[in-house]
Amino acid sequence: MSESPHPIDTAAQRVALIGFGEVGGIFGTALAECGVAAITAYDILLDDAARGAAMRAKAARARVMLAASPEQAVADADVVISAVTASATRAAVESIACAVKRDAVVLDINSASPGTKIECAAVIAERGGRYVEAAVMTSVPPHGIGTPMLLGGPHARSAVPLLTALGFAVTPVSDQYGVASATKMCRSVIVKGMEAIVIESFLTARRYGVEREVLASLAETFPGIDWEVHGSWFWKRVVQHGRRRAEEMREAAVTVREAGVEATMAEAIADTQAAVAALAASGAFSAAGSDARWRDLADCIPRGNVPGTPDRR
Repeated sequence: MSESPHPIDTAAQRVALIGFGEVGGIFGTALAECGVAAITAYDILLDDAARGAAMRAKAARARVMLAASPEQAVADADVVISAVTASATRAAVESIACAVKRDAVVLDINSASPGTKIECAAVIAERGGRYVEAAVMTSVPPHGIGTPMLLGGPHARSAVPLLTALGFAVTPVSDQYGVASATKMCRSVIVKGMEAIVIESFLTARRYGVEREVLASLAETFPGIDWEVHGSWFWKRVVQHGRRRAEEMREAAVTVREAGVEATMAEAIADTQAAVAALAASGAFSAAGSDARWRDLADCIPRGNVPGTPDRR
């Protein structure tokens, strides 16, 4: 890991956030507490009638200034953090490229394929910015800004002292773009795949009335896993964040195909995540309380094909 020849003055740093959803809000609050000179954010949903007001209130609590455009947000920033949905990764970079300061660090934490990250790096490099590929390796809550991240690209090592001073937990893994993202995407096939498998298996077991026997058998085979606890955790994460996870798995499928492998599992996982997200958007889980367990959530799903899931018969 490279060492900075001089201490990093975090109070002199100006930070921009492109995307002010869950992750952007967490990072914005942490950076304000770190004492940076200014934090500016832009989110495409700021003008959304249903969600804009809540986002503005969150920004006020976090002491984050909101910009009217992505270009305005990044104009004076020393560090730009892109935290949008996976499908918006390229568009986010293109929206700020013309306004990024020369030598500004552009930290792209989005869950996108290696190919997408390589394309984004080229866009920023053309404008003189220092694009750093980042792969977030676990859920941001509850770790916050200290969530472990892998960094990649020719500017990864030189950016470590600055990012560390700001509170990030970063590890450079390669001077080449794509390595960090490939690591994240391959991991996601397993993690999001387990969620999808648990939903399909547990829902089916519940319908047949054999969930007790299934969970007992799983506990015997995998004694280190509390399937009741983990099952509920998996279900809740997909109900809450299925749309975002589905987008990530579409990018995982792209990653798999970029390697010359058929993306059968990644696409199926994305379908399941998207199906649960569609149910959540329709209000299917609205009767389930915040303390709902997986059985409560499973019982909210109507019989028949789950909406959004292709019929592969």
